[in-house]
Order: sequence, then C-alpha cells, then structure tokens
Amino acid sequence: MTVYATEYAATVADPDRISYAIEALAPFWGALKASAVKGETCRRYAKTRRTTKGCAEGESRPVSPSTIRRELGTLQAALNYCHQEGILLSAPVVTLPDPPAPRERYLTRAEAARLVWAAYRGHKAKHIARFILIGLYTGTRKTAILRMGFTQSLDGGWFDLERGIMYRIAEGERQTKKRRTPAPIPRKLAAHLRRWQAGGSRWAVEYEGGRVGDIKKGFAKAVIVAGLEGVTPHTLKHTAITWALQAGASKWHVAGYFATSVETIEKVYGHHAPDYMSSARDAMDNWRG
Repeated sequence: MTVYATEYAATVADPDRISYAIEALAPFWGALKASAVKGETCRRYAKTRRTTKGCAEGESRPVSPSTIRRELGTLQAALNYCHQEGILLSAPVVTLPDPPAPRERYLTRAEAARLVWAAYRGHKAKHIARFILIGLYTGTRKTAILRMGFTQSLDGGWFDLERGIMYRIAEGERQTKKRRTPAPIPRKLAAHLRRWQAGGSRWAVEYEGGRVGDIKKGFAKAVIVAGLEGVTPHTLKHTAITWALQAGASKWHVAGYFATSVETIEKVYGHHAPDYMSSARDAMDNWRG
C-alpha cells in the first residue's frame, strides 16, 4: 500500500481518495502479508469497519457499505500495481462486498432552492452556494468543480465564458474512469459565472480570494439548515441528470453532457424519463388477446 500511495497516487486526478482509503486499510492490513488476502479476511475487515465509528474532527459516524467496498477496491488496485511492477509474484483477489443499490435521492426544485438559499445566507458560506449551483446546472463531480477557474491552467478545468464551454479537466491532465468531458455552459449558470468573474474571482468556488479545497463541513451544514436528509454533493449530479431526463432530453445527449455512460443512465436514471418503457406499454395497449 505504501508503494502504491507513493508511486501511483500522485499521478491520479484525486489522490486524496487513495490516501483516505489507505488510512482506513492500514490498521487492519498493515501488518499482514499479501498471502493473507482471502475471502475470510476481507469479510472480517468489512465486519470490523461496519462496527467501527469513523472519526473526523471529533465527529463519529457509521461507515457505509459503499465506503468499505471502495476501500477494498483500493487494496486490490495496490496489489495489482505491485504485481505489474514485479514486487509481487501474483496479486491475490480481494473479495468485495456486494455493491449497494443505486441511489434514488434527488432534489425537487423546491428542495434545491432551499439548499441554495441556506448556503447563501450562511455565515461565510456563499462559496457553498456557488458549488451547489454549478453542481445542479452541470452535474460535474465535486473534485472537478473545486478545481475549476476562469482561466486555462494546469491546476484543473475552467469555464471559457467567451466561447461558452466548460472544460472539466486541465489540458494534458490524464483522463480517468470518471470521465470529465467538455460541455456547453448553461445560459443561466453563465450569467452567475460572469458576475463572479467580474467581482474579481479567479476560481469558480472561491473563499477570500483562494480556491476552496474542501466543502464537506459547509455543505453538510447547509443541508441541515435547509431541513433536508440524505443529501450529499453527489446528489447534485443525480439531481441534474434526473431533471434533464424529466425535461425530455435524450439519454444519449444526457450521457454526453454529464460525462456518464449510456448504460449508467439507463440503469440508474432511465425510469425518470417520460418515455420510460413506453414502447412496451404501447405494445400491450395494442395487444389483441
């Protein structure tokens, strides 16, 4: 895991995700050999994590099954990397928990308005309102939003307001499985972006002139103030895709705009489309039995 973190993590778009996973994995796996990786130990790790409270700045919370699955996935990736580099003769197979059911939570228009307003009126939290607006209008992932600015750079993506295009990734930055393709900027969002830029902002999500690195606490507080439950930054992407489908956008255009595969659109979001299974319904309506 140390080799993987040292040599590989620095080359990915979001190294913190690997760092957090290894920090959780190390107490259980750190003293074990690679040969100890088997179904029984993986299940024991999952059980240990489920009954352990994860602490962050004094706050404790239960560890979700999806988090455990992501952590064990990082362990598998570390083993595979060391096998490819010749450090291990073979890479044991990590047993992963079953994937959780797709998240169904998305915001209604009224809930979204409450969330934006809760952030905007919060003490020193207007940058959270910016983050929410960008997420709702573009469905862009959290890390990509926080790295976006108003000029082209090597630090992350940017909003080209002159041409009306958003680039979710820096030029030359390596693409990952989490695709971040360019897309046109929605007109209403563009108006907000121009106002922020005219006010002197260099970054889309900015606090006291600097780029914001983490919105976890501010976002969670806005959710509480808005009286909402089950809402995370990823809910914004889910909401944006759901709204687009409900408005009648084709799944192919939605997949391209939100940098998500058509398969995922069909599996997770397809039932929100007005024409969901309409051909099957029409066939049954026309059936003469």
